[in-house]
Amino acid sequence: MTTLYDVPADELIEALSDRLADRIDQPDWAAYAKTGASRELPPEREDFWTVRAASLLRRVAIDGPVGVERLATHYGSAKRGSNRYTVAPPKQTDGSDNVIRTILQQLEDEGLVSQQGDAGRIATAEGRSLLDEVAGEVLSSLAEDRPELERYA
Repeated sequence: MTTLYDVPADELIEALSDRLADRIDQPDWAAYAKTGASRELPPEREDFWTVRAASLLRRVAIDGPVGVERLATHYGSAKRGSNRYTVAPPKQTDGSDNVIRTILQQLEDEGLVSQQGDAGRIATAEGRSLLDEVAGEVLSSLAEDRPELERYA
């Protein structure tokens, strides 16, 4: 049986985002919201919301139980000074808590993620099943291009 650990993360996230497109709705404000303090503009990608949802579902399944604060640290990046020609070294900033929290709430409504008390969120059996099913499809499509992977598919 193929699991989410057996396929490349970027391939899994792209395939999973296609599956989540009809289950997750992007809020109106998401087109104007930055994804973190280190960003200057909102994301340009049209399907950003579903890609981030797929990435969060994978991250919760791997790290769970995990909270919003730890996920925000994972999705953060380096922030430079007030202008980019400064001499000061960059500092680590977190990603947007609101974006992450809203996506996790949507995944909870779909039954893919659940809260584990104060410990954080974990992937439900349905969420893991969806991840493993998509991983199997990704491995099958990779096996078409690379015949040596056929025995694993």
